[in-house]
Amino acid sequence: MTDTTATAAAVSSLDIKGILNLLPHRYPFIMIDRILDYERGKTITGLKNVSMGEPFFQGHFPGEPVMPGVLMLEGMAQTGAVLAYLSADDITGKLFYFAGLDGVRFRRMVRPGDQIIYKLEMLRQKGKLTKMAGKAYVDNTLAVEAELLAAFT
Repeated sequence: MTDTTATAAAVSSLDIKGILNLLPHRYPFIMIDRILDYERGKTITGLKNVSMGEPFFQGHFPGEPVMPGVLMLEGMAQTGAVLAYLSADDITGKLFYFAGLDGVRFRRMVRPGDQIIYKLEMLRQKGKLTKMAGKAYVDNTLAVEAELLAAFT
């Protein structure tokens, strides 16, 4: 379902328009293209198509383009933010900010032409704070993993 006016309970996926309605990020800092699956308060799966046209490839290892790890974490965080927004009762006027990262491991380089699948699981949500476990895959191979802590403000 890609109707961006749907209630959170009815959402099972989102296209880029739905994502842009939730997140404040815009090009070149929007790091997810689609939400493939979502279960309120539990899990979310997002997708990022990585192309040579990404602006960071111009200066990050020119001639041997590799997606910066921090941007993969940003994509993971944005996917988690969608989960948090869709799981919250009222997000009016609220922003969702990183508060911490634990257990970050980079397992595989991501290059132009790759497709990243972000899978996040909500571990705990208490008050303004949310803790999630995230993994990013390319070709079914783990590329990045981390625990993310974020807060609504």
